[in-house]
Amino acid sequence: MAKPWQVLDNADTEEGRLELRQRGEKDFLITIDNRVLMTSTANRSEQSLSELACRAMRNQTDPRVLIGGLGMGYTLKAALDHLPAGARVVVAELNPVVLQWCSGPIAHLTDGAVNDPRVTVEIADVATLITAAAMGSDAGRFDAIILDLYEGPHQEAAEYDHLYGDAALELSGSALRPGGVFAIWSEDPDKTFERRLSDARFSFTKERPGRGGRRHVVYIAKRGAPGAGRKPLPSPPNRRDRKKS
Repeated sequence: MAKPWQVLDNADTEEGRLELRQRGEKDFLITIDNRVLMTSTANRSEQSLSELACRAMRNQTDPRVLIGGLGMGYTLKAALDHLPAGARVVVAELNPVVLQWCSGPIAHLTDGAVNDPRVTVEIADVATLITAAAMGSDAGRFDAIILDLYEGPHQEAAEYDHLYGDAALELSGSALRPGGVFAIWSEDPDKTFERRLSDARFSFTKERPGRGGRRHVVYIAKRGAPGAGRKPLPSPPNRRDRKKS
């Protein structure tokens, strides 16, 4: 008989109670409002997302990378495993308790990735950091933006969605350095999102990592040259980002 889950810690958020649970010695999961967001046993897509993004910029010796969502740290760990010593990684995480968990009871899952000297964790909405990079100097832009959030692009998302809408994609493109990589996790392929990527002058590939079972989608996009005479879109509404399940 499987052992019951034990709640190690919790915190109240705008979306419900966030909990870290453990079963036995090796199994951990994070839930919000009793919905499972992520587990320690299913992280194939996190690893593939970071690996594919880093492979797309493998010639960079000192890349600057933004990761949206800390979660259990698997996306960060996979990125660090494929980035050079000179890389700088900024992780945007909304909930400070998640950083506490990744520095404490689940740090061993990723060999303490958040403590790597290349890493800075910002308690912030990733959309805010993207906007700041897009509006700032060249030095503040990124060589890669990796979005691994529990709500990825979906057909019902409004065109002004704060991460995947038209204006948001324009901002993400402006927040990247020339040749920069925009990597996005999605639960399923999304034709509407793909059209928006193309309209924002991104070329992209999509992968479905793994074999068997539920296979999520990884989009790897790069920005092309700006379109002549294209007017900038307004900044998207400020909403909260979410780490994926």
